[in-house]
Amino acid sequence: MIAFRTGRKIPASAELHAVGVCSGGDAERPDELDWEVLSGRGFEAKPGQVEIVSGPDRPIAVVGLGPADKITIAVIRRAAASLARSAKRAKRIAVSVLDAVPDSIDRSDALGALAEGMTLGAYTYGDFKSEHKPNKLENVHVIGPGGRAVSEALEQGRRVGEAVCFARDLVNEPGGSLTPTRFAEIAEEMAEREGLEISVLDLDAIREAEMGGLLGVNRGSDQPPRFVEVSYAPDAEAECRGSVALVGKGLTFDSGGLSIKTGTGMMTMKCDMSGGAAVLGVMSAIAAVAPPVKVTGYVPMTDNMLGGDATRPGDVLTIANGKTVEVLNTDAEGRLVLADALSVACRAEPDAIVDLATLTGACMVALGPKMAGLMGNNEGWIDQLADAAERTGERVWRLPLPDDYKAQLDSSVADMKNIGGAHGGALTAGLFLSNFVEEGIPWAHLDIAGPAFTDSEEGETAKGGTGFGVRMLLDALVNFEPPAVASEDD
Repeated sequence: MIAFRTGRKIPASAELHAVGVCSGGDAERPDELDWEVLSGRGFEAKPGQVEIVSGPDRPIAVVGLGPADKITIAVIRRAAASLARSAKRAKRIAVSVLDAVPDSIDRSDALGALAEGMTLGAYTYGDFKSEHKPNKLENVHVIGPGGRAVSEALEQGRRVGEAVCFARDLVNEPGGSLTPTRFAEIAEEMAEREGLEISVLDLDAIREAEMGGLLGVNRGSDQPPRFVEVSYAPDAEAECRGSVALVGKGLTFDSGGLSIKTGTGMMTMKCDMSGGAAVLGVMSAIAAVAPPVKVTGYVPMTDNMLGGDATRPGDVLTIANGKTVEVLNTDAEGRLVLADALSVACRAEPDAIVDLATLTGACMVALGPKMAGLMGNNEGWIDQLADAAERTGERVWRLPLPDDYKAQLDSSVADMKNIGGAHGGALTAGLFLSNFVEEGIPWAHLDIAGPAFTDSEEGETAKGGTGFGVRMLLDALVNFEPPAVASEDD
């Protein structure tokens, strides 16, 4: 954990001093920097470019911010992440990067982005490495005026960054050790630490709740399933604008079941619980961020294996809301466990629901690996999530839910099939989920199959689990307004 402090002078203990520099002919260039050396190394002050040079008292990390008139919160966040990566051998650094940021950018927002970005950039995962070399950064001294507002902005940025890192840790842990039981135990530990209410249903309780989707996916596994419900409520004296349900797919490993994946297709399937990890990540910081809304997270947890009684193609499952599903592809399992979770979430009659899931390869075909598909039944709620994504730099693209595509899910033996036709798989998956959302409840679905996991390091994103969705949802909750619902007469 990085500790952030403020002060007007560089402390003698600082091993490195970071300064921000803008590009362009009119940009201010600190006198203490050797610009001939920087130019020779190809430093152009591009956003996120970092070069460490000698200084009079200690090394100086020169952090590029790009043109001054194009600096945004996203630029600051990414530059801070690059700085944390470049300074990984130092324990204590002083930071003057924000001195180069124009006054048009809110100082509190900039401080939050700085702390968030540095926390994300310092992230490493080495639980299974015999010689792990973690980032050593422990203390960041932000040069400038202090005060309560400054400290609170830095603390909130740090907590949001740590929430993302918590989700990343969950995604990065192999499915052989992060079993559903262990996943639920971690959720309980987090809830106790953060003062949240939590309930965990075991196999018997899940059977009693008649969650046929979760039970059907779990049939081929030796690991018992879990269903986690964790809740936050604002202080009694605080403003409360309503309630939001967060639903996350918690497939701790996905072999595809009897519709087995290829060997290559299974290599990263420990990440199939990224939606559930994001929900728990949000809940880990919810009390610190303190949004004016009641929030409940629902995470169905299981793996999808090929045991002797695994669900067979053609089997029919009964979901918690009583609807039946003909399973024609056991690798379309995420929507089955989400169907149960959405059904349960609707019973509380929240003002809005959003689910996150690494649901379809089709979404990756449509949008690539860095963008999530966003769809739902309420434009106002979709707008709020899209605006939050824009502010936090987590890219989403709106996709439709065409009514005429619903016919692809028609079944001759059950209420519906769990797959549609050969094309538009992300859309038919969304349409499938819509069957388990009660009429009148605003709902949005995020297909995060692409951005939940990455093989490359870029900006504030590390290799492996990305924690996608945590920052966006926290922002959306802080700014939440109950979406308008069309009446039957409209």
